[in-house]
Amino acid sequence: METLQNKVALITGGTKGIGYGIAQSLINQRVNVAITSRSLDAAEEAAKQLNLYSKTSAKAVGLKADVRSLESQKQAVKQVKYQFGKLDIVIANAGLGHFGSIEDLTKEQWDETIDTNLTGVFNSIKASIDALKETKGYYITISSLAGTNFFAGGSAYNASKFGVTGFTQAVMLDLRQYGVKVSTIMPGSVSTYFNGNEPDESDAWKIQIEDIGELVVDLLKMNPRTLPSKIEVRPSKTSNK
Repeated sequence: METLQNKVALITGGTKGIGYGIAQSLINQRVNVAITSRSLDAAEEAAKQLNLYSKTSAKAVGLKADVRSLESQKQAVKQVKYQFGKLDIVIANAGLGHFGSIEDLTKEQWDETIDTNLTGVFNSIKASIDALKETKGYYITISSLAGTNFFAGGSAYNASKFGVTGFTQAVMLDLRQYGVKVSTIMPGSVSTYFNGNEPDESDAWKIQIEDIGELVVDLLKMNPRTLPSKIEVRPSKTSNK
């Protein structure tokens, strides 16, 4: 089993939802965590809460970064290495969704979805390849079951997540020769704020953010000879009923 103590992780879009749940799980494994947001205030506030939540000496920091910009991602990696001296884990989590018939979907909505969900994943790994090769680290993308199951009204989101799934699998083949592990996690319904949802007790049947955090920890601790490169995860039940 791999030890995670003193590892360093960068999580894009880590101020709430899945990214925040992963950050909570990692910091309790003594992993130092950097979380990003387009808002510095949001990133710093989330990092403050993580440090209050932490039961270990590991530290969280908040950084302003936009995954749509390669230069912004390079600066985030540079800041992480300045703060902690290295980078072991990158979680490409930042994402959004615009839904509706192709008749109604605007070009602006399409561009924002693809630029954030897919190009953002590309920018995250391009910015961190050298750092991860140095540490023989781990790159994990957060795709979705929408990355293999299409649905009406999901053209932009499906395209982005199908792209993330395929992109990550190809990157896995590119980078494993350097000892860098690459996986994509494809969750079904998760209790988050995604698409305007407000998590409450009616979401109890869904995957919880801490469940994804536990899954990430399990991947990181797995014997390095084994690589679960694509993981589908879904609720055990379809509703509270």
